Amino acid sequence: MNRRMILFLSLRILTAESVLFLLPAGVSLYYGEKSALCFLLCAAAGAAVSVPLSFLAKPRDRVIYAREGFVTVAISWILLSVCGALPFFLSGEIPRFTDALFETVSGFTTTGASILKDVTALSRGMLFWRSFTHWLGGMGVLVFLMSFTNMSDRPIHLMRAEMPGPIVGKLVPRAKETAKLLYIIYMILTALEIALLLIGGMPLFDSVVHALGTAGTGGFGIKPDSIAGYSPYLQWVIAVFMLLFGVNFNLYYLLLVRRVRDAVRSSELWTYLSIAVFSTGVITANTLSLGRTFSETLRNAFFQVSSIVTTTGYSTVDFDRWPQLSKTVLLLLMLIGACAGSTAGGLKVSRVVILFKTVRRELQRMLHPRAVRVLRLDGKRLEESVVSNTCSYLAVYVICLLTCFLIVSADRFDMETAFSASAACFNNIGPAFGAAGPMASYADFSVLSKLTLTAAMLFGRLEIFPLLLAAAPSTWTNKRPKFHF
Repeated sequence: MNRRMILFLSLRILTAESVLFLLPAGVSLYYGEKSALCFLLCAAAGAAVSVPLSFLAKPRDRVIYAREGFVTVAISWILLSVCGALPFFLSGEIPRFTDALFETVSGFTTTGASILKDVTALSRGMLFWRSFTHWLGGMGVLVFLMSFTNMSDRPIHLMRAEMPGPIVGKLVPRAKETAKLLYIIYMILTALEIALLLIGGMPLFDSVVHALGTAGTGGFGIKPDSIAGYSPYLQWVIAVFMLLFGVNFNLYYLLLVRRVRDAVRSSELWTYLSIAVFSTGVITANTLSLGRTFSETLRNAFFQVSSIVTTTGYSTVDFDRWPQLSKTVLLLLMLIGACAGSTAGGLKVSRVVILFKTVRRELQRMLHPRAVRVLRLDGKRLEESVVSNTCSYLAVYVICLLTCFLIVSADRFDMETAFSASAACFNNIGPAFGAAGPMASYADFSVLSKLTLTAAMLFGRLEIFPLLLAAAPSTWTNKRPKFHF
């Protein structure tokens, strides 16, 4: 275990966050807000601690392996969240640290769940910081640093620990170049959305924060009614970009290098789009009786499907008042999520496809025990390790989700609220049903439930295993674990 390298990388993360505090500080200064002082103090304190210690902890051996990658990602995200909560807490805009931590973790994990009953009470600088945490956490903070700095000699292990999905590969021979390409695509799409929102008449500040929230599929709004108060054009733009950011970014790279045939062969992409189209059709038909025009019903249905399947969390209507069929469709979308390699949460469409293929193979084996069946995805053979990892992830996913649901059930909420809140936080969605609906907040949950849901957001964003491995004592020893059967 290369402990010095883990400490060094964690301190580099703290240094980077200290520098990033200057952006919301600049926004606060521009609007003449007192919150600028809190951001500047946090930036100075973070740099004063991390810079000297990083020089002292600088390791001779910069090589990291899978174990160090998982532990570094887990520790860095916890450190990032704790320090990122300080401006909210020190400014007094969120007076309780547990609430500030909940809000910050919700931002970095691109969940969008909020404890704020009145979001308009926050200063512009704090609103920008909330949305900026979405943008940073969407593609991954370590991936961001990896793109522009020389963090380690084997950064692929950091990418695999932080990037969501069952398979994380390299688009080009070097992992650093892969990370840079992904972030360039990420920036281009974000800038394009900002431009389209400005063309539609949205103010510059609103355009920036909503584009950051859409890109990270986070969903922190700056108005009590989320996106409902904006024009139909702006709602369509945000809905389409939510769907675009739920696509595997590797496919965008293939389109850039004109490998269109490889991009359109993606079974995950077509499954993802089919789910979105089918869900939109079902909800449109089911909610037509609510008295709205067809165009408005279709727009609201498409917007909420895009928002939920990509785990963004923006809303144009209070979908908690929709018929039970529509709410059930949204709940299923919460669990499925979007594509692997995107900024979205959930199980991921690729895992669902692999699980269905695995079930079909097992059924065929029952009929033909001696037959050899090879699983393929996009024409390529799936390694058995990927299939085994997917099945293991599903088992651990269910256990963690039910554990969270059990703890949250101790609060005096109905079962729909408790389960949907657990699913919404674990899958990094944000708004749920009942007391945690799109027009409500998580403010009335107990401290224990908030801490549980905070942990659920981290587990969901990092896909469970990094945090479990970091908490296991055997991970920190150099001895090989002993297995007893």
